[in-house]
Amino acid sequence: MSEIGEALGTASEGGLFARVVGRKWGGNRVPAEMDEASGNCLNCGAELTGNFCHECGQKAHIHRTISAILHDLIHGVLHLDGKLWRTLPLLMFKPGKLTRDYIEGKRARFVSPMAMFLFSIFLMFAVFQALGITTPTDLGNAASLQASLEKGQEELEKRTVEQRQRVAEMSPDSPQYASAVARLETLEQDLERLGQVEAFNESDNGGMTFKLTGIESIDDGLVKKWREHPELMLYKLQNNSYKFSWLLIPLSVPFVWLLFLWRRRFKAYDHAIFVTYSLAFMSLLFITLSILGMSGILGYWAFAGLAVIPPVHMYKHLRYTYDLSRFSALWRLFALSLFIWIVILLFLQLLLLLGAF
Repeated sequence: MSEIGEALGTASEGGLFARVVGRKWGGNRVPAEMDEASGNCLNCGAELTGNFCHECGQKAHIHRTISAILHDLIHGVLHLDGKLWRTLPLLMFKPGKLTRDYIEGKRARFVSPMAMFLFSIFLMFAVFQALGITTPTDLGNAASLQASLEKGQEELEKRTVEQRQRVAEMSPDSPQYASAVARLETLEQDLERLGQVEAFNESDNGGMTFKLTGIESIDDGLVKKWREHPELMLYKLQNNSYKFSWLLIPLSVPFVWLLFLWRRRFKAYDHAIFVTYSLAFMSLLFITLSILGMSGILGYWAFAGLAVIPPVHMYKHLRYTYDLSRFSALWRLFALSLFIWIVILLFLQLLLLLGAF
């Protein structure tokens, strides 16, 4: 129950954060001398000429009912307004049109790409908490792992000795002799492998070399932290992946820019809008398929969708955002698929580096 409550709180936080990014809020001071019936804005006092104040943007008609409070709660927390329902269908089925319209200035009707991205990230974090998709907390430290390893080795040595005695007492002509010898060989091989693992674990750094920064003190310290507190480092890695997910945008934009290096019509801003809407869609897709997969509605088909839907969506997004032919969109799709793995590796390196502090 605590995880579900925390998940709902995270989703609420994401909705509020997305709303702040998506549009400016009007002031909340209501002058005592102003009256709604006076024809002036209750917020700034400007003369009203329509349904919204042309100075501060506040609505001309102010509700004073309990139902209005409930509406504001749902609208403010979950960011469920007309913009969302106009943006989502286009983001799913016509991403190129959505991105091109937003770039060309048709923005009032849509949720901004950054607001959509932030909301999807917070929502993904909340859903994963509710579904229990979190980092394990019972990995144990190096001492407990070493103790478990030693205990396992003792048990395996005892079974090997017993099996060796059993084989020595058996006649070579016995029907069970061959199977007993095979069982003994298997136990001895397992014991040898376990000894190799123990030697690996007892070395100074577990045999691991880590050259993330090239600075020996930082790299060795990071290896030490992962060995001593793997569950804590996994937890930090997961949390940092949400907190610093926005880094995927500046990491991705230069690679998209390379795809259109000789087409000066498209600027870095265009690529940033394309990348941000793409990341928002992929986050929402991952949320949806995770829920369907965990609930058993689609089973493994839900995860198979991760291999089919993203490239189809990226192809349509590329083609109609940048007005490309089929061939131009296809080769850029293959190049972008390669760039995505590079971006993911860079992002993981940054997360590991952040985990060192």
